[in-house]
Amino acid sequence: MATTRPTALITGASRGLGAAIARELAPTHQLLLGARGERSLESILGELPEATAFPVELTDYEAVARATESIERVDVLVHNAGVADLGTIADSSVAQWRNTLEANLIAVAELTRQLLPALRAANGHVVLINSGAGLRANAGWASYAASKFGLRAFADALRLEETALRVTSVHPGRIDTEMQQELIANEGRDYDPREFLKASTVARAVRNAIETPRDAHPTEIVLRPIPR
Repeated sequence: MATTRPTALITGASRGLGAAIARELAPTHQLLLGARGERSLESILGELPEATAFPVELTDYEAVARATESIERVDVLVHNAGVADLGTIADSSVAQWRNTLEANLIAVAELTRQLLPALRAANGHVVLINSGAGLRANAGWASYAASKFGLRAFADALRLEETALRVTSVHPGRIDTEMQQELIANEGRDYDPREFLKASTVARAVRNAIETPRDAHPTEIVLRPIPR
């Protein structure tokens, strides 16, 4: 008799690290791939045809509730979606702070809350893609770092409240993605992919955390690129 594969929901799965995590988990998991719209998932769904789209705007909480109400079991929830709107405190706006905290923290908390019954049913694993900015704040990164420090606090509280779940915070350094190319362009620097972590490397670390035997709880993973 065929065994049902565990289910993994990955947000921000249309490209970059999210797509890399999807590729790592595809051989062992039934995938729900999240993005704002189904059209942006066409490429990764073409690559992984057994996966299912989970198209929802994560800051539309009524839409999130509708999208999750029929999900009865989630073995792995990977929070990868987020924004990086950088700038100094002097140049930042209320809208920038709200948008960053909304996307990187509040939306994560609400999706997790909606899926708690499904996660509890599976004794599941929540993986939060954080950042080095969740461990230290640099100049020009205040709102982003605040959202990531908050995400780490959320993970710590969830781990203590939901003791049957495993909760892992992943703190990678800068990753070679399209988003990184945009950030480097905004910094006025030439882009050299050798300076950054490969998305596939970070994805492998996520898979390793998920595959860690149940007698261990991988609470935090910190990855840094090798200096060139």
